[in-house]
Amino acid sequence: MWRNIASNFLTIAILLLVVAAGLVAWGQRQYAGPGPLAEAICFKVERGANLRGVATDLAERGAIGSGYIFRVGADYEDRSGSLKAGSFLISPHASMQEIVDAITRSGQSTCGTEVNFRIGVNAADMVLRELDPATNRYVEVVKFDPATEAVPQAYIDRAQGLDVRFRITLAEGVTSWQVVEALKRADFLDGEAGEVPPEGRLAPDSYEVVRGGTRADLLAEMGRRQEAVLAELWASRAEGLPYATPEEALTMASIVEKETGVPEERRRVASVFLNRLAQGMKLQTDPTVIYGLTKGQGVLGRGLRQSELRGRTPYNTYVIDGLPPTPIANPGRESIAAALDPETTDYLFFVADGSGGHAFATTLAEHNDNVAKWRAIEAQQGSGN
Repeated sequence: MWRNIASNFLTIAILLLVVAAGLVAWGQRQYAGPGPLAEAICFKVERGANLRGVATDLAERGAIGSGYIFRVGADYEDRSGSLKAGSFLISPHASMQEIVDAITRSGQSTCGTEVNFRIGVNAADMVLRELDPATNRYVEVVKFDPATEAVPQAYIDRAQGLDVRFRITLAEGVTSWQVVEALKRADFLDGEAGEVPPEGRLAPDSYEVVRGGTRADLLAEMGRRQEAVLAELWASRAEGLPYATPEEALTMASIVEKETGVPEERRRVASVFLNRLAQGMKLQTDPTVIYGLTKGQGVLGRGLRQSELRGRTPYNTYVIDGLPPTPIANPGRESIAAALDPETTDYLFFVADGSGGHAFATTLAEHNDNVAKWRAIEAQQGSGN
């Protein structure tokens, strides 16, 4: 009898183990398989939230089918105590495993509100955007210049949330003084900026920052990125260039940056100035003259006078030989690349062609013809025809 009882018990135990293994396998498939969410959502995890509450919220929004399996899976992966506050984009049919990863991995919000402070040559503006989960595209809510406009109420209301992401975008061609002055108006940063960094030594780029980050740390990161770009491109520079140091190449790159906004022209513009240097000609470029007048502290806002073109400053390339003593702005990577790998041309002159680009010439006679064409375009534009 005892043998029968033991046999039956063993049979039942095996069956229970098989059932349990099946349940575990089913739970794993539920946890790792596609979820029920039909459309993307932006899911917010509040500071101090716990996994049970998050699971309930996800289930109510149709993102998961079982709060229990969600919690067990997170416990099994040892992530139940790693919730991060923020707003997270949950894709359609995301698995519970993918959702757990999204809300525990980095803590960097992937949707919700973004504030982007864009520092440009002529102005700086604050742009507040919100992500539309359905299209995965940001929609602009408000834009303003903190230097000249009152802070809109929409910005005040929305920029204080815990899930707001902050970004500083630095355009090519801004001066170091402009960057420092603009950062003083970034209300989400702390601390003093300190001295204005050397001209040309800040990398035009997009920088993700956190609320309360310091201005000095951000400027240091801008400097590190520019140093890395310059070192990389200097190491692979073309042969035969006249630069004695990377700093001279950076100065040339800043001139190229200020002379053309057409990406395809950068290497050609660089060739013009290098050809002039090779022939002992003066560079004769207006942006350097302007920098000598403004010291990079703002925009001149008018044309140059003849007296200013003749005036002697260390930056007046109509008067001095060779390169000016420092860069005249912060050039981007492509302009640095152009200065270190220019086109091979015979061009010595260029002038605007009316299309946003330039007409290039090898002789003064050709250049004068191009100038006459540009003057005619200017006159026609001025007459309103």
